This record gives sequence, C-alpha cells and structure tokens, in this order.
Amino acid sequence: MKKNKIIRVFITLIVVGAVFYAMAWVLTNNKAKNEAKTAIVAQGHAEVPVRVKLVEKQSLLQDMSANGKIAAGQELNFASENSGRVIRILVDEGDHVQKGQTLAVIKADQLNVDVEAAQAAYQNALRDKERFESAFSTGGVTQQQMDQSKLNLENTEARLRQAKIRVSDTNIKSSINGIVNKRYIEPGAVVSPGTQLFELVDISNMKLKVSINEAQIPFINVGDEVTVKASVYPDKAFTGKISFIAPKADNTLSFPIEIEISSNPGHLLKAGMYGSAHFHFDKPAPMIAIPRNAFIGSVASNQVYVVEDGSKAKKRDVVAGRIMGDHVEILQGLEEGETVVTSGQINLIDGSSVTVLQ
Repeated sequence: MKKNKIIRVFITLIVVGAVFYAMAWVLTNNKAKNEAKTAIVAQGHAEVPVRVKLVEKQSLLQDMSANGKIAAGQELNFASENSGRVIRILVDEGDHVQKGQTLAVIKADQLNVDVEAAQAAYQNALRDKERFESAFSTGGVTQQQMDQSKLNLENTEARLRQAKIRVSDTNIKSSINGIVNKRYIEPGAVVSPGTQLFELVDISNMKLKVSINEAQIPFINVGDEVTVKASVYPDKAFTGKISFIAPKADNTLSFPIEIEISSNPGHLLKAGMYGSAHFHFDKPAPMIAIPRNAFIGSVASNQVYVVEDGSKAKKRDVVAGRIMGDHVEILQGLEEGETVVTSGQINLIDGSSVTVLQ
C-alpha cells in the first residue's frame, strides 16, 4: 500500500510539472510573437490607419452667452425688534416707499413708561452727582464716592438712550427705496422680536446672476460691459456691467458671476425673470491650436503624434495653453503646417508607419 501511494504522488508531481511547463511555453511564445509584431510596426512593415489634422493658426475666441435669473438690486425682509400690538399700517403691497418712511406703528405704551422711568432715574443720578461735586470741594466725600456718582450717572443715561431707541423702533421705517412686495401683518396683530413684517424690493437697479465655465474666465473682468436680454422681451436689450466674479467654482465646476443692469426703464424687468448675458470680445490674434482629441490620453499628457514624411508617426512633447471648447492652444512644440494625429493614437508607438485616412 505504501509503495502504491508513493507511485501516485510521483505521478501527480510529473503531471503538475508538465502543466506548468506547458503554460510557461505558451506565455513565452505569445511574448515573442507580440515583440515580433511590435518590431515589425516599428520598422514600418505594418501601416496603422490614422486620421490627421493640419496645424494652423486660428482665432478661436468667439462671443458667448450665459443664461440665468434676474434679481432685484436689493431685497430686504423687515422684522420686528420689539413686542407689541400693531396699531397702524401705513403702506400696502405694491406701494413705493422711500428710505426713512414709516411703514407701520407698534403700540408703545409700556415702552413710554420705561422711558419715563429711565428719565427719572437719570435726573436723580444727575442731582446726586451735583451734590457729590459740591461736597467733594469741601472734603465731605471721598474721591471714590465722587467717581461712583459719575459712573451711576453714565449708566442711567445709557439706559435712558436705550429706552428711547426702543420707543423709536415702534415706528417701523424703511431703510431702502423700493416697493412693498409682501405685507405679513394686519392691524391688531401682536408681534414679537423677529416677527417678519414686510418684504421690500428695489427694482430700480437689477442684476443678472449667471455661471460660466473656466475656459471663459480669462476673457472677462469686473467692470466689463455686457448686453442683457430678458426672455419675455426678445426685442429689447439692456446694458449691464460685471460687478462680481466668484473666486471659487461651485459644485458644477462653474464660476458664478453677477451683472448689474444700470437702467430699467419703466421697471420692465422684474425679479425672478429669466435673462441672458451676451459677452462681446475683440477678435484676438490668431494662435496655434489643435483639436483636443489629438493628445495622447488627455490634454494633461502634453504629448501628441506628428506625421513626418507623410508616413511616420513621431511622438512630440508640447506645451498646452488655454482650452477653448474642442480646441487647445499650443504654446510650444508645434509649428504651423505640421500634421498631428487626431484618431488612431492607441495603435501607435514612436516611429510607427501610418496610412492617412481621408
């Protein structure tokens, strides 16, 4: 039995060894074949079909447009700063208001009592200070008592000012010129600090918010004039000026910008309308540019294949500049009149023979 077992183990080892030998032979043979094919391609015995593009100077920068939403120059939500009952409302939705105009009045009886109490405390502190000053001149009180009387007067004066401010805040006044878009209160309503009272909108100066991609950022600046159009007024054009360019891209890798619309005759533009910004650029000097798909792998590789002598593909290092749509500016590495491969690079190595497809 022991002898049979040894024989079986021996046979198993022979079979396993034969399998590994066969696998090694297949892999070595395939490698040799691949190397032979690569060598043939490199020596020009096999032509790789490719598509090409002539390198030439182009003026790629064109006028562009971006869509967005029109917003009011200012939007302000008024909230109450005091508790009390609304006794008068002086404006309604749609009314035009001026800065400093009273919009509503809150009952101030309790606050007036607070003012009277603060006024009395202030007068009492003032008399105490005067008595202490008289006594201090004759040595009747100490310097510390004198200083304490001055501090007490300052504190009561501050409380009096604070009470008067609270009374003044019962007259709800506009801090901007605009239109009452929403009124959230009714006469007799009881409000508390933070209760929303009015929404004011200033549409005398509007702004358009749009987003542009990174390729367009180098060509715009704060202060540039822009033509603005609203979808509801296709035949009317408004003049705008770029007032803000975001220093950071948003989640969509776009850069938000804001355009101030300098005039809004007849208040035609309303907040919330859809609009478009049209950017006009001076025609730039022509630049060497190639299609984006000419790069090996991606633009970041900074490598392309150039067809030399009409039949040989040579790998070339280049320096890519701005990306403008489907084209990339080339700062260094290519000359006008050369030919780059735009399709078929995956089958090429440096020195491959190629046939150009029409």
